Amino acid sequence: MWSVAVRLTAVVCIGCSSSPRFVEKEKTGGKTESNSSPTPSPEPEKSVRSSTGKILLTLEGVASYYAHDFHGKLTSNGETFDMNALTAAHRTFPFGTKIRVTNLENNLAVMVRVNDRGPFKEGRMIDLSLGAAKEINLVKTGTARVKLEVLEWGDGK
Repeated sequence: MWSVAVRLTAVVCIGCSSSPRFVEKEKTGGKTESNSSPTPSPEPEKSVRSSTGKILLTLEGVASYYAHDFHGKLTSNGETFDMNALTAAHRTFPFGTKIRVTNLENNLAVMVRVNDRGPFKEGRMIDLSLGAAKEINLVKTGTARVKLEVLEWGDGK
C-alpha cells in the first residue's frame, strides 16, 4: 500500500511540473507560442467514471492545433514533433496519456497520445497535432469545443 501512495504522489508531481514546450528554440523574428508563458484557463467541466469503466476522466473545453512552425522540433518529452502523427499537448496530463478527443460540433473523434506541454493560450485545454486536427475537421475553424476522455494514464515518459 505504501508503494502505491508513493507512486501516485510521484505521478501527480510529475504531471503538475512545468516544462517548456520545446527543448531548443529557433529565432523566427516574432514571438511564438513556445516563447509565451502559460496562462490559467477557466475550470472545465469534469466527471470521473468508476475504476471499472474504460473512461477514467471526462473534460470539456476548447481545442486548437499546432503544425508547421513546430514540425521536426523537440517536444517536451524529448520526441521529435511530427505534425502528421496523432499526438497532443496538455498542460498537466502525464506524457503517454491516451485521450479520445471528440469535436462536439460534428461528433468526429480521434485518439491521441500526450507528448508535449501546452496550449499556452488562455481558454484552451488541448493542442492537437495537425494529423489529429484533420481527423476531427478542426483545421478550417482552428479551434472547437471538444470532449476529452482519458482512456489510459501515461507513465510520464
